[in-house]
Amino acid sequence: MQAILLAAGRGTRFGADKLLHSLDDGTPMAMAAARNLKAAIPDVLAVVNGENPELMALLEEMGVGVSVCPNAAQGMGASLAWGVARTRQADGWLIALADMPWIRPETIRAVAETVTGTSVIVAPVYQGRRGHPVAFGRDHGPALMALSGDEGARRLLAGFAREVILLPCEDSGVVRDIDLPEGSAG
Repeated sequence: MQAILLAAGRGTRFGADKLLHSLDDGTPMAMAAARNLKAAIPDVLAVVNGENPELMALLEEMGVGVSVCPNAAQGMGASLAWGVARTRQADGWLIALADMPWIRPETIRAVAETVTGTSVIVAPVYQGRRGHPVAFGRDHGPALMALSGDEGARRLLAGFAREVILLPCEDSGVVRDIDLPEGSAG
């Protein structure tokens, strides 16, 4: 399973460098998300927009692969497609977001391990809400590489609803993203 960390957003609603914003413990948001992801799945590729050399350097120092998406400004779908295309040889992909730093490694691992077939899609659910990360079996590679715009894989999940396994969990981190500075308190 290849882990892809989507870290190419500009955080315009945040009003500052969102992904390097320090959490309560001083850890930059994207580094906390990358650390938890890497603890669960060692092979991580971060997709970035290329405008933040400090972020790229910190990710590389953690042992995370970094790939600059030339069309990141088009949105999450474009970044996701870029990451999957760079790792097309993988047997599946776990897509995580850099603004979701509180997902526990054991939750990430459980999502990845639930992908037991090439057409399976797995998403965690916390108290009835579908969250992240989402894992896709190998058969979904072409559809993931065809994504564009800012929607991400939402339409793909809807189109393959019968193949989506909703994995109940007790990890509120799967539904906690940070869009505004006041949301970064742990």
